[in-house]
Amino acid sequence: MHKQEVTIYDVAREAKVSMATVSRVVNGNSNVRKETRERVEEVIKRLHYQPNAVAQGLASKRTTTVGLIVPELTNLYFAELSKGIDDIALLYKYNIIITSIENRLMKEDQVIQGLLNKQVDGVIYMSNKLTDEAAEAFKRTSTPVVLAGTKDNRLDFPSVTINYHKADTEALNLLLNDGKKNLGLVLGDAEAVVNSEHRIPAYREFLADHDMEEHLYTGVYDYSDGYNLYPKLIKDGVDGIIVTGDNSSVGILNAAVDSGAKVPEDFEIITASATQIASVVRPALTAVKQPLYDIGAVAMRMLTKLMNNEEVEDLHIELPYELVKKQSTINR
Repeated sequence: MHKQEVTIYDVAREAKVSMATVSRVVNGNSNVRKETRERVEEVIKRLHYQPNAVAQGLASKRTTTVGLIVPELTNLYFAELSKGIDDIALLYKYNIIITSIENRLMKEDQVIQGLLNKQVDGVIYMSNKLTDEAAEAFKRTSTPVVLAGTKDNRLDFPSVTINYHKADTEALNLLLNDGKKNLGLVLGDAEAVVNSEHRIPAYREFLADHDMEEHLYTGVYDYSDGYNLYPKLIKDGVDGIIVTGDNSSVGILNAAVDSGAKVPEDFEIITASATQIASVVRPALTAVKQPLYDIGAVAMRMLTKLMNNEEVEDLHIELPYELVKKQSTINR
């Protein structure tokens, strides 16, 4: 026989107060006398009462649940972002529902709508590109949405990022100062706002300022893409590159080493993600180190304010980055 569940009615009867008073104590309402609060808390502890989160949500029209949308569950970049989000969610007593949009049979707007149908109080979106489908799905809801590690210019969603333009310019200067003359930029989706509005313009401005030829490579997402790209980089005469993803960076690095090239003497690589992968490979990768944990944590804190209708002074936060010089560049 299962042990009978203790209800709010049992607590109220034992403490000789109304169920409304018990509810106020459970929810931290200050409008309860100290003696009454202490008596209710003692009964809650003695009876091992566990408030029903679902019932609380129905009463307050809130679920204390946040939806987290990621493109890849196995990508360390998004895993490190998620850790910051999860820690702050735990601090503010929110539960997390994670939804991946990788290899889905449904369209992205259907995936998002399925998440919103779970009545989440807010959403953090972490994909590199906010698609038209996703933007339209978010446009139809009043649920607060914060972008972590990406931006969008259409609906002006709140976001937490770094200054990608400044970071890439600093990285290009490092390659130039090392004596590299043919600099390349390797991207995934060229239409993603971070790339189209920040990285590519920074790259082209730098080339124009130094009268250099463009070597832009797009559609490079994973290890095999990077590995297979290396012969073309050498054919094009590229001797220094910035790569936006760690997996593709390692693919290029290994292809270079396998071909007998000397890294960094012959060929330099800077990755723009700086997850743990960048540190464990040899030679270790020079990297634009994004504060991934902090980006996630700040995004979640911003979302808690939006969900509670609190004032948010800055809806577009840029956190500081660091250019960490390691073995894949000479100037270290």
